[in-house]
Amino acid sequence: MPEVLTAPVADAHTHLDACGAADPDGVRELLDRAESAGVTRVVTVADDLAAARWAAEASTWDDRVFAAIAVHPTRTAEFSDDTKRALEELAIQPRVVAIGETGLDYYWDYSPPEAQRIAFRWHIELAKRVGKPLMIHDRDAHADVLSILDEEGAPETVVFHSFSGDAGMAARCVEAGYVLSFSGTVTFRNAPGLRAAAALVPADQLLVETDAPFLTPHPYRGRPNEPYCVAYTVRALAELRGVSVAELAKTVNVNSERVFRLDRMA
Repeated sequence: MPEVLTAPVADAHTHLDACGAADPDGVRELLDRAESAGVTRVVTVADDLAAARWAAEASTWDDRVFAAIAVHPTRTAEFSDDTKRALEELAIQPRVVAIGETGLDYYWDYSPPEAQRIAFRWHIELAKRVGKPLMIHDRDAHADVLSILDEEGAPETVVFHSFSGDAGMAARCVEAGYVLSFSGTVTFRNAPGLRAAAALVPADQLLVETDAPFLTPHPYRGRPNEPYCVAYTVRALAELRGVSVAELAKTVNVNSERVFRLDRMA
């Protein structure tokens, strides 16, 4: 039987379009399935301009959907002025609640590191200009991500999506006031550093996500992910932190409302 939460939570980072939701009916089907598991709201996240336009539009189809817009670091080899202008127009829409996912990815070689860094700095500036959280993608680039945030001056709210660091990296982020969002990877028994990090994050700096259709949590690892699966990650986090599932769900839901200002659009 699917995991069902007794308290509502928000999926802080998902990709509804990549989950197969092409239209309002598809979005509603995914969200109905999520809500049956206690996942009542989602932030659907873009990785290029077309996806950003789709996410912003999809957020108007269903009150349970919000959007984050940016160009993913692996897509920044060509980052034009036209793209910047289009993102600026999307960024001010009320149901666009974050700028992301942006950051650095040194695992893949689709975009040169310097192009990624230039785009990252631009997204940081945009987040500060529109007063919305910055959603970070950080893969094999911890030191440079933190350095650029320091150099540019971080926005008021920074979210490390699908946090991938160890306890040391988590401590540095916590000290800087950043919010750490954990995905299904925290349920993997072969990720002791990540699991240690999840245990030490202060309650008010914690979010939970799926990154669907990727990073499916145990016990469905290897299968396509969906927002309803965030319930399994909530349970795993609760066990790691020594709290009840209901308490952890309440914590991350309150944090989601604060970080993304969801209560203003209730």
